[in-house]
Amino acid sequence: MIPYLARLLDIRFKNGIVPRDWKKVIFVPIQKEGDRSVVKNNRSVSLTSVVCKQMEHVIAGYVRQVWGDRDWLHGEQHVFSLGYSCESHIITVCQDISDSLDEAARLDAIIIDFSKDFDLVMTGCFKKS
Repeated sequence: MIPYLARLLDIRFKNGIVPRDWKKVIFVPIQKEGDRSVVKNNRSVSLTSVVCKQMEHVIAGYVRQVWGDRDWLHGEQHVFSLGYSCESHIITVCQDISDSLDEAARLDAIIIDFSKDFDLVMTGCFKKS
């Protein structure tokens, strides 16, 4: 099955055409908190075709490879890096905070809360030298 799927994706990439069925999305509300009937208490999850998800996986792998080959990613980059995750990022941030407290060093942090949009909190820490 994989050779056929690979050939199908290859044809689609070369033609630059995405079939209409691949673009169909079903949005399913997932309750975050409170009353389910209040829109802001829900987040939507999009269900797309399996083939479309495979195409996304192929594109993400290609982007990861190109960026890695061209050394565009910082060594501590967690996005698009194999073996890294949200959890490893949080551990790194906590370790940076702990190290700065141990060394009585200043630590600047930028915290961006995207929880209303993405149902998660992204953080970034930068050490002052």
